[in-house]
Amino acid sequence: MKVIGIIGAMDLEVEKLIEAMDLKEKVEYARRTFYVGTIGNAQVVLARCGVGKVNAAVTVQMMVDKFGITQIINTGVAGSLDEKIDIGDIVLATGAVYHDMEAIAFGYERGQVPQMDIFEFPTSKELVELADASCKKVNPDVKTFRGRIASGDQFIAGKEIKNNIKGWFNPLCVEMEGTAMAHTAYINDIPCLIIRAISDKADDSAEMDYPTFEKKAAVHCANMVIEMMANI
Repeated sequence: MKVIGIIGAMDLEVEKLIEAMDLKEKVEYARRTFYVGTIGNAQVVLARCGVGKVNAAVTVQMMVDKFGITQIINTGVAGSLDEKIDIGDIVLATGAVYHDMEAIAFGYERGQVPQMDIFEFPTSKELVELADASCKKVNPDVKTFRGRIASGDQFIAGKEIKNNIKGWFNPLCVEMEGTAMAHTAYINDIPCLIIRAISDKADDSAEMDYPTFEKKAAVHCANMVIEMMANI
């Protein structure tokens, strides 16, 4: 039986999904609350992981070990690194890299996790297709883009670091959790989907844009996930 893990970093990113659940059980574990139940036709486990890569990774692993999830969906917001992608658009990750991993002195390229067998952590093509179709149905005015995302423990709000990340990795957007979730999914051999609604342009305007557009962005992601659960 499929059990879908759904994770958002912040309360805003999971509130609407919790409201949409037929809740069976709440489990308190390792300072997190896991919501167990159904959304649409899908058995789901839902949690807020908190901000950052470690919080993201350990929450995925808890879901694998304690709840036996078979797929993971991460929903949240991000800053755009591509001029074509505007605030309100949605990025569906086709792969994920760490922009703050650097072991060049030991012969690794920037972003490569030492001793890992891959550079870019993959996502599920099937889940990306389902997410894209679901978004077009429930968010018809929202444009979707597919491509690489970059993650690091840093809120990107300056042009210099933005341009560096673009030059190093050419990602569509930058955020703080997705690659850690894709990494954990990879080592557990489960499919992963990372959905990012654009809340800012990851430049000097980011601090102003983010609070304004975060709520709308989170709603678009939630609408998409709810539609996915009806068809998964």
